Amino acid sequence: MAEPLHLVCPHCDAVNRLPAARLGRAPACGKCHRPLFDAHPVALDEARFQRHVTRNDIPVLVDFWAPWCGPCRMMAPAFEAAAARLEPRARLVKVNTEEAQGLAMRFGIRSIPTLAMFRGGQEIDRRAGAMDTSQLVQWVQTFL
Repeated sequence: MAEPLHLVCPHCDAVNRLPAARLGRAPACGKCHRPLFDAHPVALDEARFQRHVTRNDIPVLVDFWAPWCGPCRMMAPAFEAAAARLEPRARLVKVNTEEAQGLAMRFGIRSIPTLAMFRGGQEIDRRAGAMDTSQLVQWVQTFL
C-alpha cells in the first residue's frame, strides 16, 4: 500500500493526509472543508511559505514576482493556466517579492520573474524569465 500524501490546504494551511489514489478525486480539506485544489496559484506571504514548501508531498513551483514588473504581469495568465493543467500533481504558488523581501533575500532572487521548483522543502531547479503556459507545463512535468 502506498504511503499517504501530505497536502497543505491553500485556504487554512492545515496539513491533510490523503491516500495517493484519491489525489485526482477533488479532495477537500479535513479542517475547513474547502477544495485542496482549485486550479489557481496560491498567494503566499513569508509566514505561510515555509509550511507550504516543506509540508506538501507534491512538487511546489514558486513564482517570485512583483506588481511593478511588466514580464511578471505578462506571465501571470500563463502561470494561472499552468496551475489548472498541473494540479493536483503539483502546487503552484506566487510570492510577491515587494511584500516578502526576506524570502527574496533568502533565496537570492536577483531578477523577476524567477521560478523555483521545490520538493521536500529543497529547491531542486530554478529558471529566470517569463515563460508561456506550454513551457511552464513542460518544465514542471520533468519533476512529476
